[in-house]
Amino acid sequence: MSEDAAISDAAPGNGEQNDGTPAIPAITHARYSRGGGDALPSRPMFLCLHGWGSNEDDIADLMRYIAPYNDHVALRAPVELQPEADSRPGAYAWFRDGVPSGDALDRAAFAAATAIDRWVDEHIPATRDVVPLGFSQGGLLAVHLLRIHPERYRAAISLSGYLAPGGVPGTAPADDRLANFDVPVFFTYGKNDAVIPKYELFAAAAWLEEHTWLTTKSYHGLDHAVSMDELSDLRQWMLLNGISSGVL
Repeated sequence: MSEDAAISDAAPGNGEQNDGTPAIPAITHARYSRGGGDALPSRPMFLCLHGWGSNEDDIADLMRYIAPYNDHVALRAPVELQPEADSRPGAYAWFRDGVPSGDALDRAAFAAATAIDRWVDEHIPATRDVVPLGFSQGGLLAVHLLRIHPERYRAAISLSGYLAPGGVPGTAPADDRLANFDVPVFFTYGKNDAVIPKYELFAAAAWLEEHTWLTTKSYHGLDHAVSMDELSDLRQWMLLNGISSGVL
């Protein structure tokens, strides 16, 4: 059984600072797996990051297909979307635009990743391995955590994710040393993805190949979504990398 916990962090809200940089957002909700995410503390903790217009329940539900015997925590993104034609009640985002770009994406990614990294520092023991797993915006942030604090994360999983360009100084401060850590990364996308441009997906794969220990796959007939074939490949990758044993 999982539990939903409300957390009062002291981080600022979702406005902007005087220089136009997004304020570090507050992460206020997390959904833990059984035992408050501490049932199997010797195994890596999965840090689940949902995409635009989704929530922590949606991404947490994926864990029963991916690593049912590992602990996990799913965070709720801090931007609440209004229920309109393209969203629904309980819809949240890490940044308000679905796919921002350029300098705006650099700043938004840094603010969100910093908030997540701060949450990890405050709520997960420093001795425990953490594996961020995200979809779309969450996939971008799973990788961006490596770009700000590579020492902390055992691996990263980006499903239909993309990358911030890293052109704004200070927004990806670990880029020049990330390759030294050889962090395993699983990066996948659908060949029919109509949300993330193909050139962005290809550029992300090329960048990750240079900076991480990358496994990348693409899937025929898949759009901006997750498939059972993809999850099967992910389970095999986790076994090969010692992230999940698959059995008790």
